[in-house]
Amino acid sequence: MNYDPRLAALVATADDRWAEPVRGARRPDLFIIGSMKSGTTYLHSLLGLHPSIFMSRPKEPSAFVEPEQLRRLWPWAWKLGYWKSEERYLQLFQSAGTATIVGTGSVYYTHLPLATGVPERIHLFNPNARLLYVMRDPVERTISHYWHRVRHHGEHRSLGSAIKNDPQYRDVSYYAMQLAPYFGLFRRDQIKTLTFEELINNRNQTIASIFRWLKVDCRVSIATVSPENVTPNIIKQRTARSLYGLRENRFLRAAIDAAPDSVRRFAIRMVTRKIDRSCVDTSEITEYLRPLQQAQTKELTKLDESFWNGPRFTGDRCLVP
Repeated sequence: MNYDPRLAALVATADDRWAEPVRGARRPDLFIIGSMKSGTTYLHSLLGLHPSIFMSRPKEPSAFVEPEQLRRLWPWAWKLGYWKSEERYLQLFQSAGTATIVGTGSVYYTHLPLATGVPERIHLFNPNARLLYVMRDPVERTISHYWHRVRHHGEHRSLGSAIKNDPQYRDVSYYAMQLAPYFGLFRRDQIKTLTFEELINNRNQTIASIFRWLKVDCRVSIATVSPENVTPNIIKQRTARSLYGLRENRFLRAAIDAAPDSVRRFAIRMVTRKIDRSCVDTSEITEYLRPLQQAQTKELTKLDESFWNGPRFTGDRCLVP
């Protein structure tokens, strides 16, 4: 979790994609930096309903992730190419008009160690930016992360095997580690943290507190918005990595794409199985994760002694008494 602020200068020197500022363009001053599977899409939508706040579409251009890292983490965002230049990136905000706050973000902005140097790039781009970070009960977030990767990234291992053997699931829930570089670069009043549980269970009060922090009218009534990107109970899981990986070969991918729909549907049925998430026993992995993540979450007080003002994760598994 140790952070060396000298890294900021090294990253800034090595990354020249933003070397020439674009004059006259609106620049985002609000970044939702994570965490994955913690309601960031829902929050993005709610903020965009305020008349003084403009939020980017797409929601996660992910321009401050190092390109090769982004290509491995999220090929879709890499293909959009907003990382190529500041001019291309700022096109996202051309229609911001007179909005007081211009916002964007990416859950991959807190994806250490797979995405490095992001806080330094954001600070170089806008040292006065405000940062929103949403946490979730880390055990529930880790499990939700697994199901997300089953659905969208071909994760074929069992729940326990994947989480125990692939550190990315646990690392994203290591909130103190993910926040430390931001605390090393930005003032504490530029960073606002909240929890998924607060956002879902006490939406109006939580959103009003964000509006006050942003210095926009907190009396604005926000319409009801349904949570987005919610993983359904019934999903399909690949049964073998080798079969899923066939598409990584461009010649085989071309052959697959050229095959009749009926052939492709048959092939998919042969290499996938349906999973009812509600029937999967999570007790063993919960027992494995809980002590580890309790200790990691309490490390947040090392960043700021006043970080915890009572319980932040609600329910019978509250982490901090």
